[in-house]
Amino acid sequence: MIDFGFDKLALIGAVALIVIGPEKLPRVARTVGHLIGKAQRYVADVKAEVNRSIELDELKKMKTEFEDAARNVHSSVSDTIHQASAELQSTWNEATALAPPSGEHETWTPPPPQYKHPKKNWRLKRGATPLWYKQRAGVRVNAQSGAARVARFRPPRPSA
Repeated sequence: MIDFGFDKLALIGAVALIVIGPEKLPRVARTVGHLIGKAQRYVADVKAEVNRSIELDELKKMKTEFEDAARNVHSSVSDTIHQASAELQSTWNEATALAPPSGEHETWTPPPPQYKHPKKNWRLKRGATPLWYKQRAGVRVNAQSGAARVARFRPPRPSA
């Protein structure tokens, strides 16, 4: 990068003042400033685009690595499952070969599962906060209206 010190800038300013003239110098300086600003913005945009493309390439490489790792895991899991199923099948074949003929004993079949009600009362609202915590914190669990509270604590009427 070109290094401009104060002495070089002063020399450039003096030459510009002599060549351009004092009347047009402010307008030329403003135009040069705008052009330099546009050039800096253009360079910044180009740098950002290059960085984005580099990051995109890195992400694509990372994606392929993850896909390869996922394929390897999938193949190893499927191989293990196939081995286990083959061993199970061979064990099953050996066990059925050693079993007595079907006429000698009957095989027991479990009864089909029966429906069991979950015993939940869906009408009740179940809170997430435990009751013991509410009691310790002093939260009223059974809130009543004002009229219900008055009726609850009203002394009984004397029988006439």
